[in-house]
This record gives sequence, C-alpha cells and structure tokens, in this order.
Amino acid sequence: MAEQLHSAFESSMDKTNVILKEIEQAYGWPKEQRNQSYAALRTVLHLLRDRMPVAESVEFAQQLPVLVRGIYFDGWQPENVPIKLNRDDFLYEVRQGFPYDVQGGPEQVVRVVLDTLRRHVTQGEWQDVKSTMPGDLAKIIP
Repeated sequence: MAEQLHSAFESSMDKTNVILKEIEQAYGWPKEQRNQSYAALRTVLHLLRDRMPVAESVEFAQQLPVLVRGIYFDGWQPENVPIKLNRDDFLYEVRQGFPYDVQGGPEQVVRVVLDTLRRHVTQGEWQDVKSTMPGDLAKIIP
C-alpha cells in the first residue's frame, strides 16, 4: 500500500513538474525561476477556479494532477463563486497575484498558463471551461 501511495505521489510530482517546465519553456526561464512559473500557475488557476460555477470547477479539477489539484483548491470558498470578472478585471487580478514583470504582461501570463493547462485536460473539458467565461475573457483563452 505504501509503495502505491509513493508511486502515485511521484507520478503527480512528475506531472506537476512537466506543467511548470512548459510554462518556463514558453518564457525561456531557467529552472531556477521555478518560483515564477509556480506563481503564474497558482494565480491563474485560482482566478479561473473562482470565475467558474462550482460544478464545472470540480469537473475541471478532476483532470489535473493531484498536486496541481491541491494548489487549485487551496483557499477555495465555493459559497462565494462564481465571481463576476470580465477580461480587464481578470487581468488586473493576475497582475496583483503575479508580481513579476514579464514580456507581454498579465495577458501573456494568462495565455501561457492556460495554453499549458489546455494540453493536460481533454478537449471537451477545456471547451466546457471556456464556455463558462464571458465573451471578452474567452477571447484570450486558447
């Protein structure tokens, strides 16, 4: 049993590291900037989570690696969602949660993180997530 748990944990760590590495590669960041890729992932995940209805948020989370799912649900208050955020509000909140200056600003952070996540969930689930967003925000979602 302990061996299975260890293997599941290692698998989740590996999948999480792949996601973080893909974010780093999109920016050309070395692994030493892992804190930036983590901050980008966490910030965008939390805003996406809080913008979606509870049921859709949970369905989306089921496809994430266990470790990323933990990041996703950390601090979640489902009784307070969905929060109404349009594109500008969403980007403002990304800027508040991601304090690093990067090329392309908060919109590029959103695009990079969401494009990375899109590759790790089914196409159907991704379309469901996108369909819950207001039109102006959906336009920047890959």
